[in-house]
Order: sequence, then C-alpha cells, then structure tokens
Amino acid sequence: MKNLTLIFYFALIPFLIIGQTNKNSFNPNPPNVEIKGTQVQNIFSEIMNQEYELNIHLPRYYDDAARKFPVLFVIDSQWDFALINSIFGSQYYDGFVPEIVIVGITWGGKDVNVDKLRTRDFTPTVQIQFGETGRATDFLKFFRNELIPFIEKNYRISTDRGLVGSSFGGLFTLFAMLTETDLFNKYFLTSPSLQWDNGLLFKLEEEYSKKNSELNLSLYMAMGSYEELSLFNKMVDVLKSRNYKGFRFDHKIIEGAGHSGAKAEGFTRGMQFVYERPVVNVSSDILRKYVGTYEIQPGVTAKIILEENNLYALPPYNVKIRLFPMSETEFYAKGEYSLGKFFFDDKGNVAGFKLKQFANEITLKKIN
Repeated sequence: MKNLTLIFYFALIPFLIIGQTNKNSFNPNPPNVEIKGTQVQNIFSEIMNQEYELNIHLPRYYDDAARKFPVLFVIDSQWDFALINSIFGSQYYDGFVPEIVIVGITWGGKDVNVDKLRTRDFTPTVQIQFGETGRATDFLKFFRNELIPFIEKNYRISTDRGLVGSSFGGLFTLFAMLTETDLFNKYFLTSPSLQWDNGLLFKLEEEYSKKNSELNLSLYMAMGSYEELSLFNKMVDVLKSRNYKGFRFDHKIIEGAGHSGAKAEGFTRGMQFVYERPVVNVSSDILRKYVGTYEIQPGVTAKIILEENNLYALPPYNVKIRLFPMSETEFYAKGEYSLGKFFFDDKGNVAGFKLKQFANEITLKKIN
C-alpha cells in the first residue's frame, strides 16, 4: 500500500508543476495600469474647435457633499498629470497641502500631434517659424468660458484655482498671470520659455506694472541649473523689484537638473509654496494658557511647552514638534498630517486638545 501511494504521488508531480506554472504564466495582452482615484472626461471647445481630454483626481473626502474644494489645473496632462498626482499624494500625507481637485488638460481625438497642438495653444503671439502659433489668448478664453464653467457645474470646487505648467506650459502660465490676473490665484511652473517673441513676457509685465501696484496671488518658478538661466534670473529680479502688494513669490534653481528633470522638485516646492498654510500671530498670554500636561490614555501623556513665544508639543516618544498657529485655537505641524484644536470647559479654562492625524483622531485631556 505504501509503495502504491508513492507511485501515485510521483505520478501527480508533473500535473502539480504545470498547475504552479500556470499561476505565473505571462499574459500577452495585459491591461493598462490606471491611476486609482482618477477619472477621464471629455470636453469640446467651440472657441478652439478642439476636443480636450480631462484627467481628474478627486480628493480623499470628496464624498462629503457639504464641502467645496480648491482646484488645480495641470496643462500638458499627457506628461504631467501622473507626476502631479503622485506629488500631491506625498505632500498631502505630509500635511503640506489641503485636499484639492486636480484637472489635467490634454488633447483628445485620434492621431493627436501633441507638440504641434501645445505650440498652438500655449504661445501668445504668431511666430511663423514654429508653425501654427499664437492661440494663448483663445486658450485662456476656453478656460474662462468653457472649461471652468464645466468643472464648476459637475464638481464641487471653490474659487481657489491654481495653474501649473512647464516649458511652453510655463510660458502660458505666466501669460495667464499677467493678462487674466483674476482667473487663478495660485501659479507654479518650471523652465518657462521666456525667450518667446524677443522676451514678450517682460513687455507684458512692464505694461502691467504701469497700471497696477497689486498682484494678489502666489507664484513659484523653478529651473534646472543646466539650462540657460539668464532670462530666468532677469524675470526673478524684475518681479522682486516691483514690490507688488499681495504678491507672494519664490523661486529656485535646481542643481543638477535639466529642462525636463527640473519638474519633479520644481513642482513639489511649488505646490508646497502656493498651498502653504497661513501662520498668524498669537499673543504669548493666549499661548501660555495651553502650556501643561495632556493625557492621551491612562498612563500616557504629552506636554505642551512655550519657548520664545512658540508653542511646542512633546509627545511620549521624546521629540519636540513645533505647533504653528492658524488661529488662536487651531494649530498644525509641518512635515506631517497633524491638525489640532484646543477646546475649553464651561468656565473658559483649557480642557484639552483635539488632534486630527492622517489615519485617526484623538482627544487629549489637559490634566495640569
């Protein structure tokens, strides 16, 4: 009987091996990788006589019907939507950016010549040596009259709008900022084509400065150190010299990067900058009320201390975290998803601290 069992077992081995092999067989027609949490819509522009494909990211708590969300428009979505979506995910987890709707714009239809169409749509003036050019004004009209109304109708977005682009897309982003200033309030870009039409953007900026002393928006520009930097540095100097009221501006030259490679860090720093949370001044008398020991759970406590008019949390794992005030009662930590709010008892005394983290919410009771 034992020998018969062994013979039967060895006879099954080829079938067992085949079964295991089939589990790991190669699929000659595999499905495409898709980005989770995203969707595709299409819109036809009468202004441009062009179909556009929209790649859309919806934020984590979009199901909350009571909320509206900031929106970030990404041009050259065929290249940059996946990158921006990935950067957003990491920056959101680290607490640098809020929940936002991301709308990528690229060209729809068959046999699309992206290089030709982006040159047409992103350039402000006609330069015949580049083929069909000079439709940037019309492309902005598409944003104002067709695209933004379409997104507002179908998605819960606020009037907090951002625009991001690179190269010719960076040229268009700055062109939009200087000619349709009220359309967006956040701009970040890399490697803008500032040489276009003998430095047209410098002329537009000068014209704007003669008529306006305010520029109520945020702008971040970056460029790779291996690129031609003279015009970039010139634009930085010009924008700094204007001292526009309400203008938040920063820039960076990214060491060791070229024209395309500057995007990853440039977009990351730009996103951090334009979505940076405000820091308000809170008096030391108010901050001092929050100093004390807070119970996380029985036997586990954290401390709140005050140093040089800055509030710090000392969790039980022996680190010191600065708490930045958004209001007199609301605080956040940089580099992590941590939002906290102090609350009071009926007598107006500090009773505790509600902390919202990426994966949970906890309430800390003040015990002394």
